[in-house]
Amino acid sequence: VDSHGTATRTLQVIDCHAAGEPARVVVGGLPHVPGVTVREKRLYMMNHLDGLRKLLLLEPRGYPCQNANYILPPADPEAAFAFVIAEQNRIYPAMSGHNTICVATALLQTGMVPMVEPVTKFALEAPAGLVRIEAVCEHGRVVKVTLRNTAAFCRREDMDLRISVPQLGEVRVDVAFGGMHYVVVDAADVGLELTPENGREIARIGEMIKVATREQHPVNHPEYDYAGPDILAFRSETRRMPNGALAARNAVVMSNNELAWDKPSTWTGMLDRSPCGTGTCAIMALLHARGELAIGEDFEHESIIGTKFIGRLLEEVVVGEGTEKAVHGVSPSVSGRAWITQHAMVVCDPSDPFPEGFTVGDIW
Repeated sequence: VDSHGTATRTLQVIDCHAAGEPARVVVGGLPHVPGVTVREKRLYMMNHLDGLRKLLLLEPRGYPCQNANYILPPADPEAAFAFVIAEQNRIYPAMSGHNTICVATALLQTGMVPMVEPVTKFALEAPAGLVRIEAVCEHGRVVKVTLRNTAAFCRREDMDLRISVPQLGEVRVDVAFGGMHYVVVDAADVGLELTPENGREIARIGEMIKVATREQHPVNHPEYDYAGPDILAFRSETRRMPNGALAARNAVVMSNNELAWDKPSTWTGMLDRSPCGTGTCAIMALLHARGELAIGEDFEHESIIGTKFIGRLLEEVVVGEGTEKAVHGVSPSVSGRAWITQHAMVVCDPSDPFPEGFTVGDIW
């Protein structure tokens, strides 16, 4: 952790989960984070304060699927707060849907953002940009959060790619952006059924495909430097619900170590327990690019544990407008709910032998 002298490091956190995926919202105890924009603050935290991420997410205080959100002053005057997201394997996403739902819930239910019933509207500033929030509130609790995400897109040149994956052979993938750059794979193409008991194999195969795609088809954002792909989503075949909404199941694979092709023990990952907000946006952008999901149409997205987010495409937009890298995209929204699980003070005593945590290969 960054130098804290002989004093004990304490961080005030609100632990939450959104549709099963945890998040730690850090509301106090952070050092000064230099930077004018949230993107600059994100880079500073990546390069100079990554020890805080390790302290919060690694053992003995964290576990593989944990996430962190650092609450900071905003640069945009429209935003109530800014936040920087931190995940395992030194990944600092430009945006995360489930983390945003947890942040909004924590800020409202602690009074850091004044709650107005039945609906509270405000904005948060993520590294990807301004995220507008509409929270349905009842009896002092947030019962639904709808976030308007930054633009998602799926470029024609990133669709129907053929990627050579060691031991798997050639795999067809698409790459789409929903706040992170997703490799999107039809689970049936690699013989996977998206059920919890298959989690280990889903994570192993997904991490291998993602790394191979990043090596063979690297991508970047047209408006700012954000390289990828950095995450993967397996998806089921879409189906029509009785209410007319399009629906599908997914399993999002995230990194928890550096994959080395000559070390099969590193061919591992972990699964998002939620339907994944940015993954939902990326898949909606892909479906729209294929003509399968219309503007204004609901998309019911189910996680590997059966929890759901509801997505919707609000309008078509141009990302990077006025530049040679401009692409057609969509403005998506995602709705879900989070629950606060505990209020905690995370402590690191100067004598603690694990100020930046540790990992053991049995679960990492």
